[in-house]
Amino acid sequence: MATKIQDRVKETLPQSFEDQTASENNSGLTPWKQFFTDPNLVNLIDEALKNNQDLLITLQQIEVAKSDVMYKNGRLSPTVAAKLGAGVSKAGRYTSEGAGDATTEIKPGKDMPDPLGNFEGGLVADWEVDIWHKLRTEKQSAVAHYLSTVEGKNFVLSSLIAEVADNYYGLLSLDNQLDIIHQYIDLQKKALEIAKIQKQAMAATELAVKKFEAELAKSNATEYDLKQQITEKENQINALLGRYPQPIVRAKESFMTIVPQTVYTGIPSQLLANRPDIKQAELELKSAQLDVEAARKEFYPSLDINATLGLEAFKPSYLVKMPESIAYNLAGELAGPLINKSAIQAQFKSADARQIQALYEYDKTILSAYLDITNQMSAIKNLDQYYQMKAKESKALDEGIDIANQLFRNSRADYLEVLMNQRDALDAKMELIEAKERQLSTVVDIYKSLGGGWK
Repeated sequence: MATKIQDRVKETLPQSFEDQTASENNSGLTPWKQFFTDPNLVNLIDEALKNNQDLLITLQQIEVAKSDVMYKNGRLSPTVAAKLGAGVSKAGRYTSEGAGDATTEIKPGKDMPDPLGNFEGGLVADWEVDIWHKLRTEKQSAVAHYLSTVEGKNFVLSSLIAEVADNYYGLLSLDNQLDIIHQYIDLQKKALEIAKIQKQAMAATELAVKKFEAELAKSNATEYDLKQQITEKENQINALLGRYPQPIVRAKESFMTIVPQTVYTGIPSQLLANRPDIKQAELELKSAQLDVEAARKEFYPSLDINATLGLEAFKPSYLVKMPESIAYNLAGELAGPLINKSAIQAQFKSADARQIQALYEYDKTILSAYLDITNQMSAIKNLDQYYQMKAKESKALDEGIDIANQLFRNSRADYLEVLMNQRDALDAKMELIEAKERQLSTVVDIYKSLGGGWK
């Protein structure tokens, strides 16, 4: 018997997300062209949806599954083939067949030809009658698998849109980090000039000059590292768009002023209808259950009908003589397994195991989706506070730079204080930019987790 499965994960799905008020407002239902408002990003996503190789591969998987449905549907109907044949045979004289042919006249005074030719033409039909609905069950399983591939394509769409957006925001973040490094390099150059002047005036030592030179070299090295990261990030986006390397059109100036979208999570039960990967897993579970049913019906007898209808004669000119040349055959066969059922039992157990595996995959997908959204909504709240604190830190350190430089010019502050203040200010600005990227990426990720992007 097949294992009776019970979906406890689906049955115990919470009524609302943790720390969220139950509401049917769901950002996952928003079309992606309304969710993303940056025209450059919209153009990139549009091109990715046309040329991305992973998406094109997935579309071919759908075609394969569709062909399987057509094949399973075709098995429900009789197979009819045209047949033409020619041959010659000679029976031994001292056999029953040879002796019979030798004493038989085709017509008075005309003996049976020796050797005996045979020419035939007609239609041959084979049909497995689906008395237990086994073939229909196999077709239903193929349909469920086909529909799951369609949902798989929708999941690829959703993931592709999110990946393009994440990489785009990452590219803008690197652009802004590079601008900050350029500003820091200019600042270090000015500080180095001051240190050299003070050394000449005996107000600073050679050590101060070397420290500023080292810090400037470090900043220049960081500049080249960021340039390489920008090149790689651009090419990641180009790869998603299915094209060779070329510049990515973008407006980096407005990055730090982008306000992340407000996200509404809706209720957990909406995930079952909105998320393509959950729907795909559900359809694969249905397909697996139908495979178990079809495997069980392999133990039942099968009814096969074979029929032929055509013309047959030992000489081509006789084929047109009717009704004498008409030949037909009709046979039905009911057969069922009696001995050595091990192969069928193994097939059944394999289908049953795949059914249980599909259930676990389905439950895992539901649980993962719920946890993703819970984590990301918590991240949105905490990142907002983190960004505000980093903004305050950056502002305070920027103000401290001017003060430290002024004190250094007047020999009232050590060069190390200037260096540490400038380095802290740089780190704070870099972290502020990264926080903005994380804010935007988290919103993109939760949009995908809610099932957004494929509609």
